[in-house]
Amino acid sequence: MKHRTFFWFFLPTALAMMLFIAFPIVSVLMQSVYTDHDQIFKTVQNCGPFGCTEETNVDNEAMAELNAAEPWGKFVGLDIYFDRGHLATKEVAAAWRTAPTLGAFFSELTNLPFYRALTFTLTYTFTATPLLIILGFSIAVAVNALNKNLKGLVIFFSLLPMIVTPLIGSLILFWMIDSRGILGNFLQWLVNDPDLSLKASTTLTWIMLIVYGVWSSAPFAFVVFYAGLQTLPQDTLESAMIDGATRWQRIRYVVIPHLMPLVTFVALIQIMDNFRVLEPIIGFSAEAHATSLSWIILNDLGGETRLLSSAATTSVLTVIGVAILLSPVLVRTYRDFNRKAH
Repeated sequence: MKHRTFFWFFLPTALAMMLFIAFPIVSVLMQSVYTDHDQIFKTVQNCGPFGCTEETNVDNEAMAELNAAEPWGKFVGLDIYFDRGHLATKEVAAAWRTAPTLGAFFSELTNLPFYRALTFTLTYTFTATPLLIILGFSIAVAVNALNKNLKGLVIFFSLLPMIVTPLIGSLILFWMIDSRGILGNFLQWLVNDPDLSLKASTTLTWIMLIVYGVWSSAPFAFVVFYAGLQTLPQDTLESAMIDGATRWQRIRYVVIPHLMPLVTFVALIQIMDNFRVLEPIIGFSAEAHATSLSWIILNDLGGETRLLSSAATTSVLTVIGVAILLSPVLVRTYRDFNRKAH
């Protein structure tokens, strides 16, 4: 393809990326280093037949002029990044100096809102991602080995979690694990504890959120891996069978190496998706036990006081976190590509 032809072919995509990705990121970066102007007050003296009184109110005219002159707000640099609601550098340094043990230090760290959310976000990401990949791969291999008459029905039921809206799915599971729900009652009977409540335990809440995350995302991995299995070279499989390879050996040495590029693709997509976990927390009403970085952003944007600068700062830190998590996979992919090219 000629360079001129490629330029006009790629131009609409480039413009869309600039409009919907680059500009919003730049806007968020700018908002994270600015904050609202300090309010300007003026004192007005009101006099009446019984004397004079002074009343202090916000000077709306002065505030309007200031906002017109500096629409981004007051420049604060990286102050918001290092305040107590985010990286909390002063609090972390103080905890490091005073904590008697490393466990005590981490305990102090999780008392800070950003690090508490980061802990759950990383735990959710690094637990749910490999589990859903394994589950999706297992379903794909099992379905691929089924009789043709059964495949359609099994594929339909395997894709049901993708059809259900994430928030609705989490609400349904939330009702099921209630003490009056079918799963809640079953667990109470299983452990012989009528007072057991999944909603009252932080550990059990985290487990339920991760279980829901695996359940809702595994169909995506299943579809990708099942499609990849249709391209598996049958000659290689037949050769392995003739050589006496067991089913597990064929999966390990033939199927998995063939699907590794797809494993990398699924891992990239799911890491980005899981690091932005939000719907399960809202659906399970789990804010008391689990908060994520996305939940902090939503919380800052809600309510009467919209903390735009705080939300923008958390958004930037989330983007940086996703980039750090993806970098090992991207570097490995780049090296594999170069190795094959040479």
